[in-house]
Amino acid sequence: MGDTWSIGGRAFSSRLIVGTGKYASFEQTRQAIEASGTEMVTVAVRRVNLSDKSQDSLLHYIDPKRYVILPNTAGCYTADEAVRYARLGREVGLGEFVKLEVIGDPKTLFPDNEATLEAAKALVKEGFVVMPYTSDDPIMAHKLQDAGCAAVMPLGAPIGSGLGLRNPYNVRIILEAAKVPVIVDAGVGTASDAAIAMEQGCTAVLINTGIAGAKDPVLMAQAMKDAVAAGRKAFLAGRIPKKLYAQASSPVDGMIE
Repeated sequence: MGDTWSIGGRAFSSRLIVGTGKYASFEQTRQAIEASGTEMVTVAVRRVNLSDKSQDSLLHYIDPKRYVILPNTAGCYTADEAVRYARLGREVGLGEFVKLEVIGDPKTLFPDNEATLEAAKALVKEGFVVMPYTSDDPIMAHKLQDAGCAAVMPLGAPIGSGLGLRNPYNVRIILEAAKVPVIVDAGVGTASDAAIAMEQGCTAVLINTGIAGAKDPVLMAQAMKDAVAAGRKAFLAGRIPKKLYAQASSPVDGMIE
């Protein structure tokens, strides 16, 4: 209760951000979003019909009074292209928030860090609340923070891979120097992956394929909600140190022999 986080002048109680791609239908998308308890939903600018609002669209299933819509520049391979799509999203009323993606390789979908930084600087100057998808490189995360990004979003693993947090040590280094929210983005495949990311001290987790690709996306959305909450509580509680040998859980001092 009261454990909130803030970005772009908005406070959030949920630490789970949900993507909207790969679902079987718009209705399933709506159900999963509701089950997740999220307050922020990503929408790929490329995938929504912005020109004809009379046509059935994903945006018809997302209540803007209930959720902050986070447009993203998915599918962009240059800084100029990403900036153009971010501007397009703002022009049609999707707001100032933007999840910045500039892909560097079509096979791995790893980010082009240099192009991401270039686009981030341009969008920050234009007043966007920039949340960049980046590698788990602490140096790049620091540069993006210094460029004025409102958060940094290091990948946990390649997009859609479901491999979980492959390099928790780099994420911990990023967290040590971070003055903005750190949100693990990409690679979360199941609830335990989300919990591990939150146990590191991350501010939030963004999940799309891990929910949408599950056999029961709505049930998985509920599981991710619980996992993020549990991971956050475990981080705040502070885990016991790891030890090589056993330590009795019951005291032995003072026992009668």
